[in-house]
Formats: sequence, structure tokens, C-alpha cells
Amino acid sequence: MFSAARSTSSARRPRTAAALTISLATVAGLLATGVPAAQAAQVAQAAQADGHGLRCRGEGVDPAARIRYRADIVIKAPLSTVFDLQTDVERWPVWQPPVLSAKRLDPGPLRAGSRFRWTTPAPATATTPATTLHITSTVRRLKRDACILWSGPAVGEGVRIDQGVHVWTFTQVKGGVRVRTEETWTGGQVEADVPTATKILGMGLEAWLHDLKTTAEAHTAAPHAQPAT
Repeated sequence: MFSAARSTSSARRPRTAAALTISLATVAGLLATGVPAAQAAQVAQAAQADGHGLRCRGEGVDPAARIRYRADIVIKAPLSTVFDLQTDVERWPVWQPPVLSAKRLDPGPLRAGSRFRWTTPAPATATTPATTLHITSTVRRLKRDACILWSGPAVGEGVRIDQGVHVWTFTQVKGGVRVRTEETWTGGQVEADVPTATKILGMGLEAWLHDLKTTAEAHTAAPHAQPAT
């Protein structure tokens, strides 16, 4: 999946300063099924073709990143339901089993500057060991019922994404909510194999959207039911 070599800049950073934006689906599942590499490349090229891509309060993903993926889905649920599910980060493990833990690091509503720490497993590959990724995400932009953007690096034993930027937008449409998401990765390990990294990223985003749709629509059908723990 990733080259074993570290970039000079990442070697200087503390390993415990883990942060953000790897996709929520377990990477093991991503390697086995999901978006074909050719489709992932086509989506990445389309996203790059329109410049800066999705934006939240004027900010978007890294326009220079070589690893990029965009996806979208229509969810038949109220806008507030979809947005609340996505931004109630401490409950991510309830409806996304690959999220092992999630904890807010500051009080109050989620807002620009908020931070949260979460973990997710990554399996062994030909060049990297099995590990748990420790992620500390920082929200950079947020608009209620409209968009959210967070960013930071993701670090595990022998695995690192130097910087990821992840933006989500939520738009009311006929019959539900259109959710669009776009993410970029940078760093020596992931850039050593751009097609594979892009494929993994794409699989993760597609799985995340699927889980969000399934949970939001189930909650809408049975509004008093809670996702299974």
C-alpha cells in the first residue's frame, strides 16, 4: 500500500501528534472490494479538472495534491438528520464499526477550531505492518446544515499520511439531501504509489457515504430508534 520510506518532514514530527483525515472504512475491506483502480483514477482526474473542487466557507482540499477522490450520494432523510449524524463525531463508532473510538477534545458544539481524536485499524500490506491509526482531527470550516472541512496527518506504526484535507457539503434536493465529499492526501509514503492510495481513498469515501445513507434513512423510517451499539 505505502512505501516504507518516510519523508524528511514527517520524520521530524512526533509520532503521537497523529491527526486526521483517513477514510472511516477499514482499509482491509478496502483492499478486498470496492472502487476499481481505473474508476478511482477517473474520479480523481474529474475532481482535478474543475480546479479547487468542493469548498466550505471558501476553503477546499489541497489543489496541488496528487491523491484526490470525490464522491456523492442522495440520502432520503431530513437535512438536519444527515448533518447531525455526520458531525456527532463521538457516535461514529455506533454506526461505523471500523471506527474503534472517537472522543471530542473540547466542549460545546462542533465548530471551527474543534478537535477530536479517533482510531481505526489498518491491515498489513506488502510494505507496511498491521497497525491502529491514531487520528486527531481539527475542524477548519463549518456551516450548520451546509458543510464541514477538517484536516491533519494520520499516523500508525510504520504508516503515515503527512496531510489530509477532507470536505463535506450537504444540499437539500427533491426527495432528500445530496451529500458530496472530497479528500486529498499528501506525503512521501502515499505518493510512492498514487494509484493504490487513490483507490484506497476512493473505497473509503464510498463506504462512508453508504454507511451514512443507511443510518440516516433507517433513523428517518424509525425516528425514535437509535443505531445499534
